[in-house]
Amino acid sequence: METVLGIDVGTSSTKGVLTTLSGEVLSSAVREHQVSRPRTGHVEMDPDVWWEEFCSLSTELVTNQPDAEVKAVGVSGMGPCLALVDGEYRPVRPAILYGVDTRATEEIAEWKAELGGDDALLERCGSTLTTQAVGPKVAWVARHEPDAYARARRFFMPASWLAFHLTGAYVLDHQSASQSTPLYDIEQRQWYRPWADRIAPGIELPELKWAGDVAGQVTSEAAALTGLPVGVPVTVGTIDAWSEALSVDAHNPGDLMLMYGTTLFFINTVTEPVRDVSLWGTIGALEGTRNVAGGMATSGAITGWLRELFGSPDYATLVAEADAVGVGAHGLIMLPYFAGERTPLMDPEARGVVAGLSLSHTRGDLYRAALEATGFAVRHNIEAIEQAGGSIERIVAVGGGTKSDVWAQIVTDITGRPQVIPRESIGASYGIAWLAAQIVTSVAAAQWNPPVRVLEPRADYREAYDALYDLFRTLYPATASITHALAARQFS
Repeated sequence: METVLGIDVGTSSTKGVLTTLSGEVLSSAVREHQVSRPRTGHVEMDPDVWWEEFCSLSTELVTNQPDAEVKAVGVSGMGPCLALVDGEYRPVRPAILYGVDTRATEEIAEWKAELGGDDALLERCGSTLTTQAVGPKVAWVARHEPDAYARARRFFMPASWLAFHLTGAYVLDHQSASQSTPLYDIEQRQWYRPWADRIAPGIELPELKWAGDVAGQVTSEAAALTGLPVGVPVTVGTIDAWSEALSVDAHNPGDLMLMYGTTLFFINTVTEPVRDVSLWGTIGALEGTRNVAGGMATSGAITGWLRELFGSPDYATLVAEADAVGVGAHGLIMLPYFAGERTPLMDPEARGVVAGLSLSHTRGDLYRAALEATGFAVRHNIEAIEQAGGSIERIVAVGGGTKSDVWAQIVTDITGRPQVIPRESIGASYGIAWLAAQIVTSVAAAQWNPPVRVLEPRADYREAYDALYDLFRTLYPATASITHALAARQFS
């Protein structure tokens, strides 16, 4: 039986799936992990864990299906991340994660001024410098850890790290590169050497390819560690959200992919460049496509945090309690900025707020407030995308948050926008398996993970949620000076 293997490195776990060439899931597995938060604003992970978990997952999935003949391997992962390695490909320090890591605020301000400000950066790179950008993170290491930087020769992201260990190829996809601001020229679709040489001196940049290109073939060394056959082709791969967008056919103009996970991500496919300081203009995963993207710093991370505070009841119980509470969580509004916020606020010093608490509130109220906070933030991002020039005609929801309709329905009611729910909610590993399948077959994304239902907004909820959304939007500017002052104390 011909199969493909897809493995994705996420913020809280690495997931793998083995499928047929038509998308039938034969088996899946997960390895949970923790990121390191050595201080407020710093979010890191040992890149060697990415490869160790790949080997473990691959071995399990392949050995559990002895009649499966793996024809291709797909890799993806969270990003954009910065894993610096030395000349022997050994990490010089833990990998710095994507926009949830907010350490490089000084470097962002300095390099923004150095390179000509927002207008110059938007024109060249599609995005300005934010906590999402790779360049300021490189500059941070050079300034604060000069010994580590002196040993650094190359950089990886999770997908490219896996592709390297499987094939020996040092490659990166254009989509991931386009989030490595200011190293990449979004119009020329190549590294922009004048800025790359200034902000990342001494770093050899990877060869650029498209996500679905073949990075190389599984080596004998990798085969011995993974259970894969020697010579199997491996995709270049890409960042997880783009893997998911491809696999659910949400990469056509007017599509918005909404990915529910530890964080929450948006990808709107556009035909013309969208340049706005509150969003990210990127290259698409497929050649000839472009996107405007956004992302929250937390979503599922908050519900996970609440679950731990509540003594770790199962999620189904918490979701049921939140569903029973009803609109407005009995007078609570939450700002979900527990790790700062990415788009559209671009405020790494933002912090979470729960307003309206009383002694009568329950854990169901708090959990409902967290789910509604996500919905309000999604609505804020949708409005920002459309105001910037994006066009949203269809929303496809993916990720673990779609396993229950409660969360997604709350978001639908708050935004007033229908959400298409696809058959599988496994995640980016299933998406990158589709891209791997394209190496040996031509199954369409619409058939790989077809839609099974559409959540429609409930008109009876609109008036109440409009009023609550107005309060949500008012709460951030009203409390920003206080939360910024408190954030400064957390860094000290």
